This record gives sequence, C-alpha cells and structure tokens, in this order.
Amino acid sequence: MAVVVSTDQDFKDTLAASGKVIVKYYADWCGSCKLFAPKYKRLSNDGRFSDVAFLDVNAEENEAARKLAGVDNLPFFATFSNGELVESSASSKEEVVVKMIETLLEK
Repeated sequence: MAVVVSTDQDFKDTLAASGKVIVKYYADWCGSCKLFAPKYKRLSNDGRFSDVAFLDVNAEENEAARKLAGVDNLPFFATFSNGELVESSASSKEEVVVKMIETLLEK
C-alpha cells in the first residue's frame, strides 16, 4: 500500500474510513524525517501490514492533525484504530515503528 499524504482537511475522514492507521508526522526541514521516509515506504509495502493505512502529515502545516496525536518532536509516529489514538512515539528507529504497527494489528 502506498503512503498517503494527508492534511487537516481530510485527516479525520481518513482515520474513520481506514480502520487501522499509522501516521508519520514530519517537517520539510527535519533531516531524521527525510532519512526515515524510505523505511516508512518499505514498511507500507510489507505484506504483514497490508491492513494498515500509512499516512504522512506535515506537522507544521496541519495543526489539528498534530494536536490530535500530541506531537512533541519529529519524526513522530501515531497509531489510530477506528479514529481513536492508540499509541504515539517520537522516534527514528524502525523497530519502534514496527512494534507500534504490530500492537495496532492486535487491537
């Protein structure tokens, strides 16, 4: 599945429609965010995670989406199940993100 760029305008609708979602919050100036982007794309294509929607949200341009997850650092990841926040973490470690997705799939 492809990584979908989301904005404040469609964020809540996408969360509600997708069921299980992981969101990567980033900023254009964030070097760690840029370094993680290929890993995130690879995870989105991993067959184990085919039931999860992968979203990218620019944290500087989308205040409502940022506040919904309590973003306090970048890159920041949050998982949602049926529109409700499940877990969030400021991390650039792939194993942390994989664990978050696995936990989400158990919900």
